[in-house]
Amino acid sequence: MDSQNYSTSEFRVFYEDTDVSGFVYHSKYFNFCERARSEMFFKLGLSPINNNSHFVVSEIKNAKFIKPAKFGEVLTVQTQTLAVKKCSILLKQTIFKNEMKFFEMKFFEMEILLAHLQGEKIAKIPEEIAKIFQ
Repeated sequence: MDSQNYSTSEFRVFYEDTDVSGFVYHSKYFNFCERARSEMFFKLGLSPINNNSHFVVSEIKNAKFIKPAKFGEVLTVQTQTLAVKKCSILLKQTIFKNEMKFFEMKFFEMEILLAHLQGEKIAKIPEEIAKIFQ
């Protein structure tokens, strides 16, 4: 698998994402990552939920809160595929801010294991869905 395979999405930090000091709530980083994973499908005109087929979070690994993002900033979420297996996908997601396109300020990163379900049962990832991550 090409370790350079990744997708990016941008999101602005809104008031609802922050505490009284204007810093992003820790849990919101997970929301931004979830939105970025959905955007991978939406950009292709697809839905992350199709014919009762979908992904669920199985495990979050190595979540690191590096620096707090602030109200009004535009964040980039980079989603990199680390492994595609029969019924699961391992991703690395990094949230950063591009400053003048020369310097990246990293706020958060994690690895996340997604299990593929058909209904309520673990199922093989359809080839057309696996291609989204490859």
